[in-house]
Amino acid sequence: MGDELHCRGEEEEEVSEDRNHSSRGRLQEIIFEADTPLGKLFDVVLIISIVFSVLVVMLDSVASVREHHGDLLTKLEWFFTILFTVEYALRLYCVRRPLLYARSFFGVIDLLAVLPTYIGVLLPGSHYLAVIRVLRVLRIFRVLKLAQYLGEARILMQAVKASARKIVVFLFVVLTLVVVLGSVMYVVEGGENGFTSIPQSVYWSIVTLTTVGYGDISPQTPLGQALAAVIMILGYSIIVVPTGFVAVETAVTVKQGRISTQSCPTCSAEGHDVDAVYCKYCGGRL
Repeated sequence: MGDELHCRGEEEEEVSEDRNHSSRGRLQEIIFEADTPLGKLFDVVLIISIVFSVLVVMLDSVASVREHHGDLLTKLEWFFTILFTVEYALRLYCVRRPLLYARSFFGVIDLLAVLPTYIGVLLPGSHYLAVIRVLRVLRIFRVLKLAQYLGEARILMQAVKASARKIVVFLFVVLTLVVVLGSVMYVVEGGENGFTSIPQSVYWSIVTLTTVGYGDISPQTPLGQALAAVIMILGYSIIVVPTGFVAVETAVTVKQGRISTQSCPTCSAEGHDVDAVYCKYCGGRL
């Protein structure tokens, strides 16, 4: 009799656990997938909410609108914040390894989307940073079945990552160059022409080399103007170097194949091949 009760108890626990996993799986399919009607509806409602929440934050920054509708805007901001907080908690609940999702790109963005409003209670004005929510609209690629753009974005990110060392070396070269050119300009022009210090001259050198040209400081002597002309031409010649690095790496990393809209139930990662069985990021079964 005791053994029967024990076995029955184990069976009930297994059934309860299966139901729990089943309900979590259905919730994960609705929140993270866009291939089902409910999943697509969830993403559409979410994107509309994101757009309206960003609009609320932007309107709140207009003094005349805030003066007449400040209370309404505040209530709407808190409504959207609580809504996104609940959604973020459900996303963590759905995936088998929530820390992986929390550290992912969308996981970080989802967290940053709700923090500014809470921080705004202690630091007034910081709630305007909630406009970062607009980055969450990138999920529209899945909703509109534009999954191929996820693959393109992944290729671009891989190319940038592969070019990181070259770009860092290039930036160090440019930094050395602007320090040298700024110092030379400080000696040539001097404080009477606005170049009051080497840091000030380096600032001018950066503005000129990047072809921004604010015009707040400008050389007055013929030698200084000639040097400025050289820096301007040099700026046009080096500004394309990082683009070349990324373009070469992009050509190397481009791969053929279609990308599915399926997200990993373990870590929520996207961008898998249509015939993938396991997640390329965490190894979980799709």
